Amino acid sequence: MTEHPLYLALFQGHASLEDGPGWVKPWRLPHDRKALFPSPDEGLLSRAECASGVRLRFATDATQLRLTMLPLPDTEPGGGRGAFMFDLTQDGDILASSPVPPTGSRADFAGLPPGEKTVELWLPPEVPVSLSRLETNDGAQVNPVADERPRWITYGSSLTHCVRAHSPARIWPAIVARRRGLHLTNLGFGGQCHVDAQVGMLIAEQPADLITLKLGINCIGAGTLSSRTYPAAVLSLVRVIRVGHPDVPIGLISPIGYPPHETRPNVVGYTIGHMREAIVDVHRRLTGLGEENLYCFNGLDVFDLDLIGRYAEDQCHPNGDGIEIMGDNFDRVVMARMLEGLGK
Repeated sequence: MTEHPLYLALFQGHASLEDGPGWVKPWRLPHDRKALFPSPDEGLLSRAECASGVRLRFATDATQLRLTMLPLPDTEPGGGRGAFMFDLTQDGDILASSPVPPTGSRADFAGLPPGEKTVELWLPPEVPVSLSRLETNDGAQVNPVADERPRWITYGSSLTHCVRAHSPARIWPAIVARRRGLHLTNLGFGGQCHVDAQVGMLIAEQPADLITLKLGINCIGAGTLSSRTYPAAVLSLVRVIRVGHPDVPIGLISPIGYPPHETRPNVVGYTIGHMREAIVDVHRRLTGLGEENLYCFNGLDVFDLDLIGRYAEDQCHPNGDGIEIMGDNFDRVVMARMLEGLGK
């Protein structure tokens, strides 16, 4: 096997890279500015350390690939799979998958098609991954490759983080990105999407051609925002992002179906139904003041109460099959309309 450098240019879907002795770890928030992201027990940072949507993209003529890493955590993989999954894709299609058990340190892909190809190697969404080496069969090349695809940033909760997906290229944001030929950055943070202004500032700093904001369910569960603060927080988040992206299409997506609090108020007297009304009102207020390229979508059109009942045992988190359906619906309801705005 031939070892190849882990060029920084190979990484996609991250906000920063942490260098250690013989390893590099992608983060989905700037790890050198951790102090800007406070949360109880560092919950937000622990989710940002996980690699949902993060991948290596490169041109290669290899027929064998091996990714070596520090031992993965000794924790239960998502979705009851028994192993953490790594995917290799080409032109949006999954070529191969490699299961790696807890504490494992190597993902292998063999039998790849001959000749030069551009591939993406997707990391598991539910754990941090510290990469050590990328190897190929002897004589094969690995090179960074230019990427002219539109850049899409999506922000959300565990429903966007997708630890229950069948594999990393099958989280719903990856399904949409692969189908539409988009360069994805997934800012889905399980339990930690509380319409944080600092996340909005990060989005404003990152290159983007499309932005989607799927907001609400964590605020209901934790009671962190109310009828007074939720609409103002969503409105402010859009305006913060607009500082860096004055013309980029932004999609606001209200919560998907959530039976526990559809109509039953939470600890601050707020419901999912109220949140959907608030998203519509925020959109009306901003467009009424001249805001352009701002879209509004009903989360029930992405995943309704019937689908929750069939695919979410806990009445909240779709399983792997449900995540696939969510990807199809998001693509049809949200992405198709937003790409029309880009002339795609």
